This record gives sequence, C-alpha cells and structure tokens, in this order.
Amino acid sequence: MTAPTDPASDPSSEAASGPGTPAAAPPSRGLGRNSIVMAAGTAASRLGGLVRNMMLVAAVGTLGSVAIAFDVANKLPNVLFAILAGGALNAVLVPQIVKAFRAHNAQERLDKLLTISAVGILAITALLTGASAWIVMLYTDGWTAEQLALGTVFAYWCIPQLFFYGLYTLLGQVLNAREQFGPFMWAPVANNVVSVIGFGIFLVVFGSSTELSEWNTPRTVLLAGTATLGIAAQALVLLVPLFRSGFRWHFRLGLRGIGLRSAGSVALWTFAAVVLEQAGVLYLTRVAAEAGATSNDLVAVAGNASYAQALLIYLLPHSLVTVSIATALFTGISKAAQAGDTDRVRDDLSLGLRTIGVFTVFATAALVVLAAPATAFIVPTAGEEGTALIAPVLVALSFGLVPLGAMALMKWVYYAYEDGRSVFWITVPSTLSLVAGLIAAQLWLPIETWVIAAGGAYALSNWITVLLRTRGLKTKLGGRLDGGRVLALHAKTLLAAVVSALAGWGVYQLVGGFDALVFGSGWVLTMLSGLWVTALCGLVMLLVYVVLLRLFRVRELDRLLGPLLARFKR
Repeated sequence: MTAPTDPASDPSSEAASGPGTPAAAPPSRGLGRNSIVMAAGTAASRLGGLVRNMMLVAAVGTLGSVAIAFDVANKLPNVLFAILAGGALNAVLVPQIVKAFRAHNAQERLDKLLTISAVGILAITALLTGASAWIVMLYTDGWTAEQLALGTVFAYWCIPQLFFYGLYTLLGQVLNAREQFGPFMWAPVANNVVSVIGFGIFLVVFGSSTELSEWNTPRTVLLAGTATLGIAAQALVLLVPLFRSGFRWHFRLGLRGIGLRSAGSVALWTFAAVVLEQAGVLYLTRVAAEAGATSNDLVAVAGNASYAQALLIYLLPHSLVTVSIATALFTGISKAAQAGDTDRVRDDLSLGLRTIGVFTVFATAALVVLAAPATAFIVPTAGEEGTALIAPVLVALSFGLVPLGAMALMKWVYYAYEDGRSVFWITVPSTLSLVAGLIAAQLWLPIETWVIAAGGAYALSNWITVLLRTRGLKTKLGGRLDGGRVLALHAKTLLAAVVSALAGWGVYQLVGGFDALVFGSGWVLTMLSGLWVTALCGLVMLLVYVVLLRLFRVRELDRLLGPLLARFKR
C-alpha cells in the first residue's frame, strides 16, 4: 500500500517548502515493509520486556501481598493515562497532525498542539500523584492497612510515569504522521535496558523480597523508581530521531488556529468511552484482587498478578503484528478519510483485517494449545504453581485475540472520521457484558475460577465490540465493507488453525504435556524446557498452518511474510 502524494508527504509542494514548515513525511514505503520495521522494533522491545518481567517476578513473585501491591501501583499510570489522555490523544492527534502538515502555519500548529497536550498531562500527573492514597483504595478491596500503605508508596513513585507515557505518545504520533514508524516501536527497548539494570541491582542487593515485613524505603525506591525511570527513558529517546529528521518543537502556548474546535467533540466522546471501558477494568481488577487475597500457604488462587502475567503473554502477538499493521495503515486511512476517498478507506480496512486475521487466528490456536509451556518459557520465575494458575487464564483470554486485532483497526477508522460518538455508544454494551460476566462468576462459580472467568468475559466483550463496530462502519462506508472477502479469509484460516492445533496438541502430549516442563531445578531449566516444548509444537503447528493456507490460496499470507522472506533472501 502506497499513500497518495499530498502536501504533507511531497517535499516539492508549496505547503511543504514554505517557511516555518517542518520537514514533511517521506512517501509511504508500503504496508509490508513498514509493518516489518515496526514488528522488528516491537519484537526487540518485547524480548527485553520478557527479561524485565522475569527479573521483576524473581524480585517480588506472582503471589502474595507485595506482588499484588506493586502490580496495582505500576498498573495505575497505564490505566490513568488510558482514561485521561491516551484515547483522546490517539483520537485527536493523528488527524490534527496530518491537517497541520498541510496547513500554511504547520510549525505553529504543531508547536501549540504538542505544548498544550504536554502541559495538560503534566498538570494531571501532579494532581493524581498527590491523590495516590485515594486512587489505590479505589482499585483495591479487602486489603490490610499494611498492604494499602505499601501500595500507596509504590503509587507515589509509579504514577509520575503518566507524564512520560503522554510524552511518548505525543512524540511518537508526530513520528508516525511523518511515516517514521520505527522509532516509536523501538523506543521501549530503552525502558527495558534501564529496568533490567535497575531490577538486576535490586536482586543483587536485596534478593527475592516477597514478604510484606521485608519492605522498607530503599527497596521501594529502587524497585518503583526503576520502573518510572524506564518509562522516562522510553519517551525521551524519541527526541533523537525527531531532531535528526530536522523537526523542532518550540514551547508555544495558545489555542487559536490549531483546529481543536472540531476535535473537541471527538476528544470528549473518546474520553467518555475510555472512562466507561476503564470502569469495567476497575471492576475486573477488584474481583481479581479479592480472589488473590484468599491465597494462602495451603491453597493458591489466581489473582491480579496471575491475570497480569496472562495478559502480558496474550498481548504479545497483538503488539508484534496487529499494532504494527494498524499503525502503518492509520495515517493513510486518515488522509483518505479527510479527502473523502471512501473506497480507499474501505480497501485499506479490508486489507488490514485480512492480513491481521491470518496472524491472529493462528496465534489464538497456538496460545490455547501451548499456554503452559509458553508461560514456563516467558515467565520461568513463576514456578510450577504460578504457571498452573496463569495458563488457564491465558487460554480464556486467547479466544478474544481475533476480535482484539479487528476492533483496534476499526476504532482507528472511526477516529480517522473524527467520530468519537459511535466509539462511546459501542463501548456501553461491551463494558456491560464484561461486568455481567464477572458478576455471574462471583455468584455461581468458586472463587478459584474467578480470574479464569474474567479472561473469558474479556474475550466475550471483544467479540461484542467488533460485531457492533462492523455494523457501524458498514453504514459509514456506504453500506458495504468487503465483508465477503474478510469472512472467506477467516473461514479458511480457522479451518487451517483447527487442524494445526490438533497436530500441535498431539505432539505436546507425545512429549509428555505439562510433565515435560522442568520445575524446581532453577528458572533457567524451567525456561529452557518451556522453550523447546513451545518451539517444537509451535513449529509443527506453523508448518501445518502455512501448508494449508497455501493449498487454500490465501494470498494475504504472502503480504504478511513477503517482506520478511525478502530480507532473508538478501
């Protein structure tokens, strides 16, 4: 896919060559190549993230008061950013930045957009940091005074990450609008480097500290301070590619002439949608925290930390491929939507859904079959007990992976048309279904299965969301969505995935199943056993899947793998 030439991407145009205009974005290099660049960066950052997570689990574990307190506190800046800034920034910034590059006062508009956003996020961060104690109490239930105290201190150190998440988004969206996709995906590597060093120092100095009575100020400052310093590095490193490309951000306040009047409605509806969505996440967090609080020396029950580890693994395929493809398409979709080119928007959406589907359908099958060995490989420090708790949650979450990829791309199409209202109203039944599933679990299921049910409820809400967004986009795009090709593609991939899953399950049982994983002999052996079982079974599944897709003549497979294979050939 090549973006059409316009003043934002053509250096020879008058708009691009006028005084005070930032260097324009280079022409699009195509969906495949852009996706490979971003996927490579994401893979590198995720690999480092796995090492970071493994060291964090070694430091505080996945069960007990310390692990749950840090998980909640370190999750808060992500949740708060999603509520207060993330959705609005993503919904507003890319369309407005695309417009700014085409304006005669491009530099002024970009400076004001970035300055106002940064100042607003800084003020919100300061306010929420001061309210850490109240926020921790809101997100927890049934905690002792000691747990609340530790969680609050962690939150004081972690919530400032909110500002750096915002800065990372601001700078990254400018780079994406200029079609410099790589740095945004590679920047988290800086976070991982800082975190691995900091957590490594923690383990050398303090060792594993899973008991609440062991915690003191030096432990708290080193652990939580490292987490925040890593996010700061992730944001600030983006200044390097921006400066090298010739872009300069000047501190400039002011609202006039930057196009926020039309964007205000989108921001408000998006804010409302995210608040509603996070209300569901809040309830899920409280349910998981209540379940985890029942864990003791005799009975281990999955809680927040188990859910967080399952979610981390579940999001790996989404972040590696889906986000890369959606990001590469979003700028072009925004340009086409603003130009009134409905056919181009429909074609890009169809292309994205089909290409993403080839990957997510297989990823679902792989996670369902290989949940236990994948967990042992990715989180070896969780041990046998932790792995047994995480794997079922991962299986439940996995059934929502296919709609997750589709709904993410669809939401960005709504944003390209500056339509936040539809996103909000679709979020209502989605959130209600999540909460209803959690309440049903509390009423009718044993507490040991609540977190597994939470994963299933989350997957169900994804399917409801994607179905409603499909209906809405069909109306928005002239009554058709190229649904025949999209459904045919998913039918073929589903059949291929089922056959590959059966093959992978057979091999998994042949090598011994869960018993093939080595626990109790150190995390290195656990990781290696998880690696070889996952690699062997996964390779068999992949070969069966690819062969079947070739027989079914699924051309989207070539689009997904073509750029990668070309690089290997070179």
